[in-house]
Amino acid sequence: MKRGVIILLSLALISAGFAQSISGTRAQKKYQYLGKLSSNSYDPDSVSNPYGRYGSPYGNTINNPYSPYGSPYSPTSVNNPYATGSSSPILIGADGKYLGRLNANKYDPESVSNPYGRYGSPYSPDSINNPYGKYGSPYSPYSVNNPYTTQAPKIYAPTGLSTLSMPGVKSNLIKWPDKY
Repeated sequence: MKRGVIILLSLALISAGFAQSISGTRAQKKYQYLGKLSSNSYDPDSVSNPYGRYGSPYGNTINNPYSPYGSPYSPTSVNNPYATGSSSPILIGADGKYLGRLNANKYDPESVSNPYGRYGSPYSPDSINNPYGKYGSPYSPYSVNNPYTTQAPKIYAPTGLSTLSMPGVKSNLIKWPDKY
């Protein structure tokens, strides 16, 4: 009886640890958080806040032209017009929706700079460039253009790992391309 209780308790602890390892914190292990794409200059996580951690022109930010995320020559930069989709930072809405790749490549089908793509078109509901959409309107709490929002899309840079999935576990937190 005592042995059965110990086995049951240890299985419960192991399953709780497994559940913790597949929670939302897995995204931070495979992606580096680069701040919120927001026009709110007072939000401490906003890339528009020049005094914040993610908006400073001196740190490892997208606003620093010498950092890997702000240089026009780095493959992981948001300012490189030749960056490919798999190495570019991604945008995730506050509601968990994938909003495309944050790069300056207007030919990348997943780029927010592609005016004909799903994530860059001014007519797409998933685009931050749609002035009437959920993510581009100056009045939406999820928009990059709302100067008062605290729920702007978050920027994540890939750290080289290819997937978030585990055998038998499906995750819809972040979409990751199949090819490199």
